[in-house]
Amino acid sequence: MTQEELFKKLIAHCKEYGFIFPSSEIYDGLGAVYDYGQNGVELKNNIKSYWWDSMVKLHENIVGLDAAIFMHPRVWEASGHVGAFNDPLIDNKDSKKRYRADVLIEDWLAKQDEKIEKEVEKARKRFKESFNEEQYLATSPRVLEIREKRDAVHSRFAEALNNNDLVELRQIILDCEIVCPISGTRNWTDVRQFNLMFSTQMGSTADGANTVYLRPETAQGIFVNFLNVQKTGRMKLPFGIAQIGKAFRNEIVARQFIFRMREFEQMEMQFFVQPGTEMEWWKRWKETRMAWHRALGFGDDNYRFHDHDKLAHYANAATDIEFNFPFGFKEVEGIHSRTDFDLGRHQEFSGKKIQYFDAERGESYVPYVVETSIGVDRMFLQIMSAAYTEEKLENGEERVVLRIPAQLAPTKVAIMPLVKKDGLPEVARQIIDDLKFDYNVAYDEKDSIGKRYRRQDAVGTPFCVTVDHQTLEDGTVTVRHRDSMQQERVKVEALRSMVDEAVSFRNLFKKMQA
Repeated sequence: MTQEELFKKLIAHCKEYGFIFPSSEIYDGLGAVYDYGQNGVELKNNIKSYWWDSMVKLHENIVGLDAAIFMHPRVWEASGHVGAFNDPLIDNKDSKKRYRADVLIEDWLAKQDEKIEKEVEKARKRFKESFNEEQYLATSPRVLEIREKRDAVHSRFAEALNNNDLVELRQIILDCEIVCPISGTRNWTDVRQFNLMFSTQMGSTADGANTVYLRPETAQGIFVNFLNVQKTGRMKLPFGIAQIGKAFRNEIVARQFIFRMREFEQMEMQFFVQPGTEMEWWKRWKETRMAWHRALGFGDDNYRFHDHDKLAHYANAATDIEFNFPFGFKEVEGIHSRTDFDLGRHQEFSGKKIQYFDAERGESYVPYVVETSIGVDRMFLQIMSAAYTEEKLENGEERVVLRIPAQLAPTKVAIMPLVKKDGLPEVARQIIDDLKFDYNVAYDEKDSIGKRYRRQDAVGTPFCVTVDHQTLEDGTVTVRHRDSMQQERVKVEALRSMVDEAVSFRNLFKKMQA
């Protein structure tokens, strides 16, 4: 099964089991907009709790905020979004399809890396135990040829991005013979810039209305509230402000399911520091955030840092944490050193002094900022991609299981009476009544116990508890573990401690700090 086929199965699974639905589906949907179903919203909320607690509970100097989506239009002038929030787009004249020029080139570069990997794999099979990968990469004529061409294009690409050279971007596409995936032709238009902000009118009449924007990021709500939080919280540098909220971008080329959407949710933290210390903090937050991802146990090799070829207008350093999705390594989170650009610009445009008085240094200054920004939806897709597993069992049967970390699983426990009589449903309900105050618990009495197990596997429930006739005799139940499918008899009174040990964030946080 190819990665593309696997991804299609994952998308179908998300809909079939109540994770994600196309928005307004009964009206044929709305492009790149999705709704989260009953299981999806639980997983999404658990992701947000994992992030929020790791930021606000684990750090005494980080506090939360919930800023409005609508902001004064001058905010976006100051931030640079009105003039510089653009994507370079190119059209294929034959298919009439539009693409991001930078993404076309990035995909071509990724294909060159894949070619090198394939050469390495062929050599590994050929030379077996005697294979020296480092020596092969340094001496193989074929590998050196591919790498030389790739590095030359990468150098041109980075320079074109930094110079905003749209003509050169198109020329790279032509020189690399990049074709339209639909038409297979290289009949390209010029590259043009498109602003990504949604605008709307605020006011009672068209003539008297003001143009406002749906925020394209949540960070600006933090910056304009810097003094409010700093003074009311009596915060001392360094300190951070965390926020989770919706953002909106008019993505012309929305693709790959929920990876790139027009309405999405961000988890952002802006960390304010003394000027001159920002690079030290940037490096610290890189490692902290990578540890947060790896604590979930999806394999360290599935994550990597990718430094930006082109820095945003506000940054002096930027890197992405990328995850190995079914469609390749793609960005999940960005860690940026934003300098004093944002606070400085808002000070300039508002005419209000936005500075921090440093009592130790006896001076006031505009703090520098280190940002961590992660998309909730991309994190959701990362977890689903890593968790989705098709297994062939020893008895020849097959099962689909979501190996979602227990802490994030939508439902923690499913309680199942073996039969719908003899008082077993009543006992099952008693167990649910005891657990439901602390965990999301499901009740399932339909079909055979095997089918019920499979249903819970498919939504990622870590524990299935079966109430049988022995329960009535000795107060024990059968606990079936999702990943191993092992079963054990457990006293009803011991269920809470078993579940709590598995689903507490404490274990993930300990891994982060190990």
